[in-house]
Amino acid sequence: MNASILQVHPKDNVLVALTNLTRGELIEWNGQTIPLQSDIPAKHKFTIAALNAGDPVIMYGVLVGKAQTAVPTGGLLTTENLKHAADPYAFRNVQLDWEAPNVDKFRNRSFLGYHRSDGRVGTANYWLFIPTVFCENRNLQVIKEALINELGYGVTEKYKRYTRDLVNAMQKGESLINVQLHSNGASQHRVFPNVDGIKFLNHDGGCGGIRQDSDILGKLLAAYANHPNVGGVTILSLGCQHLQTRQLLDELKALNPNFDKPLFVFEQQQSQSEEELITSAIRTSFEGLQQINQQHRQPASLDKLCIGVKCGGSDGFSGISANPAVGYCADLVVALGGKVLLAEFPELCGAEQDLIDRSVNEATARKFIRLMESYDALAHQAGSGFFMNPSPGNIRDGLITDAIKSAGAAKKGGNSPVVDVLDYTEPATKPGLSLVCTPGNDVEATTGKAASGATLILFTTGLGTPTGNPVCPTIKLATNSALAKRMADIIDIDTGPIITGEKTIAQMGEEILEYCIRAASGEVIPKAVQLNQDDFIPWKRGVSL
Repeated sequence: MNASILQVHPKDNVLVALTNLTRGELIEWNGQTIPLQSDIPAKHKFTIAALNAGDPVIMYGVLVGKAQTAVPTGGLLTTENLKHAADPYAFRNVQLDWEAPNVDKFRNRSFLGYHRSDGRVGTANYWLFIPTVFCENRNLQVIKEALINELGYGVTEKYKRYTRDLVNAMQKGESLINVQLHSNGASQHRVFPNVDGIKFLNHDGGCGGIRQDSDILGKLLAAYANHPNVGGVTILSLGCQHLQTRQLLDELKALNPNFDKPLFVFEQQQSQSEEELITSAIRTSFEGLQQINQQHRQPASLDKLCIGVKCGGSDGFSGISANPAVGYCADLVVALGGKVLLAEFPELCGAEQDLIDRSVNEATARKFIRLMESYDALAHQAGSGFFMNPSPGNIRDGLITDAIKSAGAAKKGGNSPVVDVLDYTEPATKPGLSLVCTPGNDVEATTGKAASGATLILFTTGLGTPTGNPVCPTIKLATNSALAKRMADIIDIDTGPIITGEKTIAQMGEEILEYCIRAASGEVIPKAVQLNQDDFIPWKRGVSL
């Protein structure tokens, strides 16, 4: 086996460079000698045989593009000579055939989670502050500054100290370049040890725009309030906005008629003053924190896990290391009776037929087709399309068409049957793999996954993406070891050993599940949680790729 190249699927007519290759180098492959026509950077693709204009390019066993010009044997594929193309898709009533991985070593395992009255189990216990409208963001920020550090959840103290040291150096006439950043030293003491964090859902909605935006925001915020990782909720409302408090509470009741978490509502236009509003919200929420601090982690079987899978800042290794390893972990979770959520519909372009063929029934397949077609049509109406999804960073690192990116991205979902298809904010209720309609955008997708009930998110990245979610611990996986070393402060798991041949996809997938069990139990805190990377962007159902 040539350790410097990879053919991902036997049908592929391109090879992936696993290391930097040099023009003129002779690549031995399947009994043929391929002369490289140019330097091939690691992660990029080159042809096994010459292509004419219009010829298909196959990768992951599917059509990912068509040649725009003649490309010689050993030619580098670029955005100039290759354009996006994908095969049409349709319901074919294919017989499902899935062999679940062996889960004997996990079958009797458990994690320590927070058991909710509706039977779900949280991997964390958060207090959540929700504004019904952007007008309350400033008040939430004041409350955040008042609570976070005082209650032991702050992460910015070292930067405040660094700023103070800069001021002192300036006043003394000393060079700023010599001022050093000091760590916090001893970890902060939590006033409420059984409360994992206090979270704030700042957003720009609730009023303005169109009423449908406020309606979908109400469903989203209700889903977060009802999330199994949330122990209690404080709602701040202005009073006159489109998204009325009553509407939000009605959405919550429709989602969970037996909702029984502590929940407090404060409306500014009914308050005596801003000071009275904020102090009342702090005092009452403090009492709620005392209440949920009485909850303790208890053993739960692994079928209670609900794992969202996501990629962001993807590179040419994403589809051959981190994503398939996460996919293997996903198959393990499904085989154990848990739930897995695969979203990012613009990044399923080209992988549709496989997902349709894996659907458990025609209704599930038809719903997926309807959502994909309507989403893509909306993008085309705006003069765009799924084909415009890859970012400049994706392209620089080898993902030069949306179909190449999508075929690799879909690997995160593993190979299990598709048991359900969920529109944005719809909750996952069935064990197994569900598809969730969200944009490909990192934060919009993780926001939607958490709304559907993900209690952990596995987030793969090849370029490095500093993002997380307010209520769902996000585990960051690097596709390559260079990234894992360079950005060790945000990366939890290095899947680079798959590229070097040191580990198999199955071995890495089992390691990922082991990490998930520890994270779900609070035994290890993912970097995104440690850094309070609490990103939250509601999708307004407009065109977002």
